[in-house]
Amino acid sequence: MLRFSEGRPIDRAAQTAVALTLPLGDPRATLESAGGKGASLARLSAAGLPVPDGFHITTEAYRQFVAANKIGAAIREELDTADRAIPSTLEAVSKAISKRFLDGQMPAEIARAVTQAYARLGGTDLPVAVRSSATAEDLPGLSFAGQQDTYLNVRGVEALLASVKRCWASLWSARAIGYRSRNGVDQDPLTLAVVVQRLVPAEASGVLFTANPVSGRGDQAMISAAWGLGEALVGGKVTPDTLVIDKPTGRVLARDTADKQLMTVLHEEGTGEQGVSDAKRRAAVLGDQAAAGLVRMGVQIEELYGRPMDIEWALSGGKFAILQARPITALPEAQREPSVEWKLPDPKATYMRASIIEQLPEPLTPLFSTLAGPIINEATRALFAWMVGGKELKPEIVLFETINGYAYLNWHFGLWDTVRVSVASAVRANSIFRLSEARWRQARSHYLEVVRSCQGKAPRDYTAQELLQGVRTLTGEAVNMYTVLQTGPVMTAGTSEMMFTQLYNRLIKKKGDPDASAFLLGFESAPIRAERSLYELAEWARQCAGLAVHLSNTPAAHLAAELKSADPPAGVKVEEWGEWRRRMQDHLARYGYFTFDLDFSKAVAADDPAPLLETCRMYLLGKAGSPCDRVRDIVARREQATQAMLRRLRGPKRWIFRRQLRSAQRYAPLREDGLSDLGLGYPLLRQLARELGRRMVGAGALERPEDVFWLNEPEVRQAAAALDQGLPLFSRLDAVRHRRALWRAEQRLAPPLVLPLGSRWMGMDVEKLTTAGESADPRVIKGFGASQGRVTAAARVLLGPEDFDQLRPGDVLVAPITTPGWTPLFALASAIVTDIGGPLSHSSIVAREYGIPAVLGTVNATRRIRSGQTITVDGGAGTVQISDPQGS
Repeated sequence: MLRFSEGRPIDRAAQTAVALTLPLGDPRATLESAGGKGASLARLSAAGLPVPDGFHITTEAYRQFVAANKIGAAIREELDTADRAIPSTLEAVSKAISKRFLDGQMPAEIARAVTQAYARLGGTDLPVAVRSSATAEDLPGLSFAGQQDTYLNVRGVEALLASVKRCWASLWSARAIGYRSRNGVDQDPLTLAVVVQRLVPAEASGVLFTANPVSGRGDQAMISAAWGLGEALVGGKVTPDTLVIDKPTGRVLARDTADKQLMTVLHEEGTGEQGVSDAKRRAAVLGDQAAAGLVRMGVQIEELYGRPMDIEWALSGGKFAILQARPITALPEAQREPSVEWKLPDPKATYMRASIIEQLPEPLTPLFSTLAGPIINEATRALFAWMVGGKELKPEIVLFETINGYAYLNWHFGLWDTVRVSVASAVRANSIFRLSEARWRQARSHYLEVVRSCQGKAPRDYTAQELLQGVRTLTGEAVNMYTVLQTGPVMTAGTSEMMFTQLYNRLIKKKGDPDASAFLLGFESAPIRAERSLYELAEWARQCAGLAVHLSNTPAAHLAAELKSADPPAGVKVEEWGEWRRRMQDHLARYGYFTFDLDFSKAVAADDPAPLLETCRMYLLGKAGSPCDRVRDIVARREQATQAMLRRLRGPKRWIFRRQLRSAQRYAPLREDGLSDLGLGYPLLRQLARELGRRMVGAGALERPEDVFWLNEPEVRQAAAALDQGLPLFSRLDAVRHRRALWRAEQRLAPPLVLPLGSRWMGMDVEKLTTAGESADPRVIKGFGASQGRVTAAARVLLGPEDFDQLRPGDVLVAPITTPGWTPLFALASAIVTDIGGPLSHSSIVAREYGIPAVLGTVNATRRIRSGQTITVDGGAGTVQISDPQGS
């Protein structure tokens, strides 16, 4: 009768030579003493799962055998001759090492301990399974499946001891040596334990994946099942039945019953293969009820480990036995279909992707949505109250919402509140202009003060709850900065530029005169200073021959990794490398906080300087022009145009021209400086968040520190409290995986700028006010012409900084939106096209500074255009024409 180890008490008194053998469920059966497979079986057994009873022959026995037979030095000598690129050397080394194990003498103490443990298991002729269990096995990201040997139907002490030696030798198979070498596993300290278990006379066997290994879906399980023992299935000699099961309900969603022609069975000694009877060949191995029961057991195991599992099982006498369980190491990202319905939180409201939402072009990550969302909501309500003199909106009005993952602002205040805001804006216009710069500088000073306060101690010295509070505080400062900019530099720059442009076009401009934008370019702003700093850094590196060659020829991602090390790469002088690192780090300290996206899950250059290093490479390679020369030329043209106009104008027109021009020129750079300031706290904010994520990784709740951004705020709050109290955490691995998949699905959506479609605001069609409309020609995309010029070139669709290295000089940059962090790419691009933005946005200003055409606010250019397609960008007409339908 099959016996399991579940709940069986450990007989401490009966144990001898504890260091050499351990009962199967003994808590001392760890990775170090019992190997990966043994430790897993011990964990399953201790949890009461149906694991066949047995014992461990520990790694100490392996060490004593190796020492007694003087094999250690021989292993090291043989490994020195192996070359993983030459399979024949691995085979020769394996054969030599294996012979030493098989010829070695089993020390009497080990033989006695094994004999006694075998006798306690059930007798001197009990059939057992002898399984290898290495200490470098079933590790995170590396399963080592099938690397060592298993022997079935072993009977008697002599055969058992011989099988143990063969298992030890299998640690040094050619396949195992090569696999460890390819994956960078140190082979010198390796040891191997052996698990001896009662043999399961399996009628059927197979593998259960607690997540669908094809689709990656965590709510589905997949079972492979075949008749007999599992050796034919594992060895690929039989096509098994395959079942897909819905985990919550146990319902079989799909079944493929194979023609199973072969099976592994027990022989008098060992195992063998035989044909499957005609009655069973096409019969289902598992019925629906049995499959559901196996999946329920798999869910228990998944909950025990906190992650999707690969489980080997056997069926004997109508009962399942668990033979092995290890984490799934190669699960694909789950495929999800995005919602096609834009369901409104408030059916009566009007939702728009405007204002601060323009800084959030992609779907929001869960932590930003649930932590920053309420902060944005309250800050927007406070801004409304400030505008109208202190009266709050009704509490039930929620201004910030996430719909299908995308951020929206609710603009439905009601007629009276809308009128009040409009009137207040007009009344406050003078004070808004007068106090614009002062309010921004005050907000900036406070933001920096908060950052310095949070830097009072290292992230590792904060409690988990303090880390979360730091993230919340810094997010609040960034949002507050934006509300100040809305009623400060952003508003004043936009208004003053619009007023000057209207005045110039209506009263002053004559045929042949330059466009109004020519008078507003070439002024210092943070993005322009950052670009010049990067260029000067490249010019300095050009003077260092070895460094310049290395920087030019090394991919930016590798350069970013090398930047962390004080050791210079080959061919680079120590002093030059040290100075390069110092200069680059100084640049990142001054400008590395620029955001690519306000969602704090997105890295800034201070975290990952690869995008900047790619632009630096382009400067070194001569593929991007000098920003210093460009700015000098723009300033010269601006001054020439200004002086020519002043010489021509007389009287009131001259006075009005100068007055409006001074206003526009004063506020335009402040807007770019202000928008750059949004990320002042982001390098520190991300450090705090990742430190919290790192602690959650240590507690087994996450796989990587960055996964913390895929949790919602209540989950992170609960985890922080548990960490500070030393309590265990719930695994969030599956939740993170599913949320990433949903985010990828939502990324494929084209979020409408206004919801519901066709909304009216104060009697006007909102969509017509905020978009350029659709073109009748499907090859033409309409937007706002933001910078004059016409260019035909290859498109390059970039969704974020991770794509920056794809842009080639002369490409048209197609992006959701560009923020100050994107500025280095403008030196390479021949034109700009964005989904979001208008004539007064950052993209517009910078495109004009670079003298390249720009079409903004196209809504869905990143989804309609493919990289490699030839497109024509007409900044004057506000159109993008797709000339080449193919692309790459």
